Amino acid sequence: MSDRPLLLEIITVLEEQGLDRDEYQLQRMIDAEALEQLVDSTGPQTDLEIRFSIGEFRVIVTLSDVAVIRVS
Repeated sequence: MSDRPLLLEIITVLEEQGLDRDEYQLQRMIDAEALEQLVDSTGPQTDLEIRFSIGEFRVIVTLSDVAVIRVS
C-alpha cells in the first residue's frame, strides 16, 4: 500500500471503478480512523482482510492493498 492515508486509498480505488464521490458517504459506512489503526496495528505476518460493501461494490482491505470488486 502507498504512504497515503487509507481513506484516500479507498476513495481512489472507488473512483477508479467509476463511483462519483456523490454516490457514497464513506464516513457514514466506516470509521476510517479505526480501520487505519487496525491495519497499522497488525504485523507483517498477519493475514488481515477486511471487507465491506458500498452499493454494488465490495471493498477489500489487506495489509498491502485496497481492492474493489463489483458484486451484481
